[in-house]
Amino acid sequence: MAFSDLLEQVGSTGRFQVVHVTLLSMPILMMASHNLLQNFVAAVPPHHCAPHANISMSSMSARDVLQATVPLGTNGKLERCRRYAHPQWQLLSSNSSEILWEEGVEEIEMQSCEDGWYYNTTEMSSTIITEWDLVCDQRALKQMSQTTYMGGVLVGAVLFGGLSDRFGRRVLLLISNLMMAVGGTCAAFSTSFTMFCIFRVCCGMALSGLVLNSFSLIVEWIPTRVRTVVGTGTGYCYTTGQLILAAVAYCIRDWRWLTLAVSLPFYVSFLYSWWFLESARWLVLTKRSEQAVKNLKTVARINGRHAEADKINLEMLQESMKKEKACSKGSYSALDLLRTSSMRTITVCLSAVWFSTSFAYYGLSMDLQKFGVSIYLIQIIFGAVDIPAKILVTISMSMLGRRPSQCGALVLAGVIILINLLVPYDLQVLRTSLAVIGKGCLAASFNCCYLYSGELYPTVIRQNGMGWVSMMARFGAMVAPMVLLLGEDFPWLPGFIYGGAPILSGIFAFFLPETLAQPLPDTIQDVDDRGFAWKKAKRLPEKEDLSKKDPSCVLLKESV
Repeated sequence: MAFSDLLEQVGSTGRFQVVHVTLLSMPILMMASHNLLQNFVAAVPPHHCAPHANISMSSMSARDVLQATVPLGTNGKLERCRRYAHPQWQLLSSNSSEILWEEGVEEIEMQSCEDGWYYNTTEMSSTIITEWDLVCDQRALKQMSQTTYMGGVLVGAVLFGGLSDRFGRRVLLLISNLMMAVGGTCAAFSTSFTMFCIFRVCCGMALSGLVLNSFSLIVEWIPTRVRTVVGTGTGYCYTTGQLILAAVAYCIRDWRWLTLAVSLPFYVSFLYSWWFLESARWLVLTKRSEQAVKNLKTVARINGRHAEADKINLEMLQESMKKEKACSKGSYSALDLLRTSSMRTITVCLSAVWFSTSFAYYGLSMDLQKFGVSIYLIQIIFGAVDIPAKILVTISMSMLGRRPSQCGALVLAGVIILINLLVPYDLQVLRTSLAVIGKGCLAASFNCCYLYSGELYPTVIRQNGMGWVSMMARFGAMVAPMVLLLGEDFPWLPGFIYGGAPILSGIFAFFLPETLAQPLPDTIQDVDDRGFAWKKAKRLPEKEDLSKKDPSCVLLKESV
């Protein structure tokens, strides 16, 4: 009997799994709110220099004051970062304004916004931009706030990946929920931009812990046959979260209250996370079989299988995990991701897939103001496109397999982004439509690679593996805003890079093994046994002595 058979015995799709997966999926609803929060709390409202402080506004209209103090740019709108060093009252004359413009307004002495800025707060009553004047010379700090957040996600992927393999999924999930709740609350009440960034880093780290441990607890308590459906369901929770964010942001226009609103639900998830049972697979492989037996008995009773619960004992569990326990002797680290040729291939290819998916995804999603329509509307459209995209990729993963689905989603996304470069800027609707389709393909790629990666990495280093690829994804998200800076000199270059990266990683994905209808690997030896399609074609028909591949793992002849 294998562990999967034991899971079927206690009920693999019963009441426990339904409640377990549902509760683990609830925090995922709010993850999108933190990932994409920047679009709203850091929205840049229309702004221009404030008039000189010594000007009396009582004797003239605000329009006259602006005309005399703030010049017009080449686009006919008030300049954002400069004003006249001295009020130009002569410009209030209709003739003088035209004459001075023809002679050259640039000859008039200018200065920066010495008395601050005036912001149009029609759409957002307050953002971190208006709070700390992150405009003009300080405009780069807007991107820094998102970069530091993604830096926290990157650090969390490394930190929580290793810690959860050592201390368990449940403990780290509790810590992550509390960290997200407290970090978000403190960020909402920050008194400086530096403090805001520090607590956003904490939120980023917590998000990695939530993603990694929630996914592992879900996958390790469900059977192979429903992993695709469950994986897609949790993906839809993130999609729904994007729609929730648009609705919450529309109702709450102040950045502090908005940040607090998307953080408070994590206090609730922290409280009910104490109910979760630790992964029985992890408990057995870390020599805590007695607790694993207790957890399996609990699952059986919750699922209404009391007779089966009484049959489960330590001997039965050890027999079902004989091979896995024999191969899991010793400690594991991130270095084991490169231990064998099979693991090296998986790690390198998945690194490329995760990096490019996240890189292109956040390149498209994190600057909604560039589309020229309401940021609330475009957020809903960007979120809604995930629904058909994930339905299609779920069908594809179940019928065609994980590998062709992953390759197809990446290559199609890259091609659409490159095609968008050829569309004239005047055709804004067409450009936006193509961007939405490209974003849908990248969302499908994300949905696929979360499930695919969990099936490729074995249980003993699954958290290390998921932590590593998640780190690569966050690195891609950090790099994405920097690429936009290249567009100042070469407008076509950011789109070319955003489109080329997914196509290249789609080629890498072709070299991954197929996992459709395959049992979840528990050890590195399981991964080596499974092998790769093109390698299997070259193998001799006779059996190999698999124990020679890994001297630390001596298998019984019958288990081979």
